[in-house]
Amino acid sequence: TGVVIEDYIKRLADVDKTPLSTLTGREREVLQLVAEGRSTKKIALALHVSTKTIEANRRQIMQKLDIHSIAELTKYAVREGLTPLEP
Repeated sequence: TGVVIEDYIKRLADVDKTPLSTLTGREREVLQLVAEGRSTKKIALALHVSTKTIEANRRQIMQKLDIHSIAELTKYAVREGLTPLEP
């Protein structure tokens, strides 16, 4: 019965996951900065990483959220409260 209970708990935990909860802390940070309208270069400078790293982060975010454009990504971030509508 222990295996059945563990499986049940695991499935409950998976149900509670929102797409946003699948992002790492760094991915959430990059998403917020993208949604604020910052360029890849400015994000890279702010986070002390290469532009290639930010591009990879953005691709991973878009894949995890099943989003296909920066406009959709921005809309998602605003809807989830990661960034305000007004700067």
